[in-house]
Amino acid sequence: MDYWSWIALRTVEGIGPVLFRRLLERFDTPDHVLSAAPDDLATVRGITPQIVEAIAAPACRHFAEAECRRIEDVGVRLLTFLDAEYPRQLFEIGDPPPLLYLRGTIPAWEPAIAVVGSRRATREGLKAAERLSSELAALGVLVVSGLARGIDTAAHRGALAGCGATVAVLGCGVDVDYPPENRQLAQQIAESGCILSEFPMATQPLAEHFPRRNRIISGLSRGVLVVEAVEKSGSLITARYALDQGREVMAVPGPISSPACRGSNRLIKEGAQLVDCVSDILDATRIGTSDHSLPLFNQNAAVPRCNLTPREAAVYELVAQGPRHLDEITQALELTPGEVSAMVLGLELKGMLLQLPGSYYSLP
Repeated sequence: MDYWSWIALRTVEGIGPVLFRRLLERFDTPDHVLSAAPDDLATVRGITPQIVEAIAAPACRHFAEAECRRIEDVGVRLLTFLDAEYPRQLFEIGDPPPLLYLRGTIPAWEPAIAVVGSRRATREGLKAAERLSSELAALGVLVVSGLARGIDTAAHRGALAGCGATVAVLGCGVDVDYPPENRQLAQQIAESGCILSEFPMATQPLAEHFPRRNRIISGLSRGVLVVEAVEKSGSLITARYALDQGREVMAVPGPISSPACRGSNRLIKEGAQLVDCVSDILDATRIGTSDHSLPLFNQNAAVPRCNLTPREAAVYELVAQGPRHLDEITQALELTPGEVSAMVLGLELKGMLLQLPGSYYSLP
C-alpha cells in the first residue's frame, strides 16, 4: 500500500481520527479526499472552510514526501485501520488512530494486559511490576506499557524476562529515544514485540501527547493494572480511559503511609480489583485456563485478521462498542439499508460479525 496519501491527510490540521474516518467513508481513499472538489468536501459533517483550504494546500503533501523518506531510512512499518494486522481492539475505543507507526515485530494483540505506574517508583513497586509482568508473559499474555521510567520500564523488562512479547506505546515518534536511558530496552522490545505510536516520525515527547498515548495503552488491553501511582498521575488517566472503554481496572495495594501508592490505593477503594498475584489478573479479566503451566491461548487464532474497506471498518467499529440493530447501523452511518446489509454480510463471511436474533449484530 502507498501510505503517502494517508500521511498527508492525517497531518492536515483539524482532521482527527473521527473526521479522518468520515472522509474515507465518503471518498473511499485518502487519494480521493486529497483530490476532491471543495464543494464535495464541504458536504462531510465536521469539515470547515479552513480544513478544506488546508487539504488543498501543498504543506501536507510536502510533509508526507519527507516522512516517507524518513520511514524508509529507519525501516519503520505503517499500519492503517484498514489493514488486516491492525489491532481490532482499538475499534472499541471510539477514536482509534487511523495510522500507527510501528517498529519491530507485529505481535498477536490478544490477550493483552497493560501494566502502568509511577515514574518514581519504590523498590517494592518495581519488583511487583517486574514479577507480575514476567508471569503474565510466561503464560502467553502480551504486556503493554509506555516505556516511561519506573513501573513501565519494570513491566517491559519483566515481560522480556518471561520470554514473552511486550508492546511499548510512545507519546513521541518511534524514532525518538525517550527516555534516553531506555534506548537499549526499546531495541530489545522490538525484537519480540514492537514499539508503536500514532505520532509522526521525530515528534518530540510533549506533555499533551501522553494522555492521547494512554488511550491506546488501555485500548489494546483487556485490563489495566496500576502498580503504584501518586494522586493526579498519568496512570490514573489510563485507568479512567480503561473504565470508559469497558476494560477491567486493577491495582496493587501499597502502604497507606506511602505517597507513591495514594493514587493506586484510592483506585482499590473506588472498586478496582485488588491484585497481589497473577491469578488475580487472570480471574478479573477472564483470561486463561485452570492449568497455568500451559500457554493460555492459540494466539494466531485469537482475533480475526482481514483487510477492511472504509465502510466495513465503520460498521465494525460501531458494533465493537456493543451489539447494534441493523437499523441503528444504517442510521448512524447515513447509508441505505441495502448498502449496510451488504456490508454486514461481508463481515459475517469474514468471521468478524455475528448475527443475533432480531437483526442485531455483535462481534463473535
